[in-house]
Amino acid sequence: MNELHSDSDRLPAALERGPLILRAGPNVGITNEQFFRLCLLNPDLRLERTAKGDVIVTPPAGGKTGARNSNLVMQVAAWAHADGSGITFDSSTGFELPNGALRSPDVAWVRRARLAQLSGEQKERFLPLCPDFVIELLSPSDSLSLTQEKMDEYLANGAQLGWLIDPGFRRVYRYRPGAAVEVLDNPTPLAADPVLPGFVLDLTPIWEPGF
Repeated sequence: MNELHSDSDRLPAALERGPLILRAGPNVGITNEQFFRLCLLNPDLRLERTAKGDVIVTPPAGGKTGARNSNLVMQVAAWAHADGSGITFDSSTGFELPNGALRSPDVAWVRRARLAQLSGEQKERFLPLCPDFVIELLSPSDSLSLTQEKMDEYLANGAQLGWLIDPGFRRVYRYRPGAAVEVLDNPTPLAADPVLPGFVLDLTPIWEPGF
């Protein structure tokens, strides 16, 4: 049986600081253009906006989280390059979800056929769609419950597969439309079929980043 954990079980935050949530709400009226310019003025911060209009400010990650995320992007991008059916995006990419939220998954993949429908200007800004596939990587200070809510949001807005990876407990939460969330304890290979045919993530360097 899989043992579920909560935010109270999280590892100490160590040198990483948690996100700052600025309560704005829908009545403040920050437009997509204004939010885009705000992000440009603060390139060292990862900014997201909830469907309610609140702004989430996340400072730069610690070393191990950065190394893990880099490896995740590398693995997905290598498969995507060979497969050719879609494009991989890192955590600096913003996506405007259908519900109005602006999210930046740690790793995202989108089919080329969907990207082809966007204008040149749209491709230069936050992409107005939900990725087909997303990965969120928990840092020591992240809230598990809030990240799980984000994963639910991706599925509700059109994602076909999502992985929430928790290195602290060597655990992966697998999200798929119309199915219960699967909790996988200490997996090493993790297949993404049929959404990413043939892609298998090697989690060994995620559990042990090597320094």
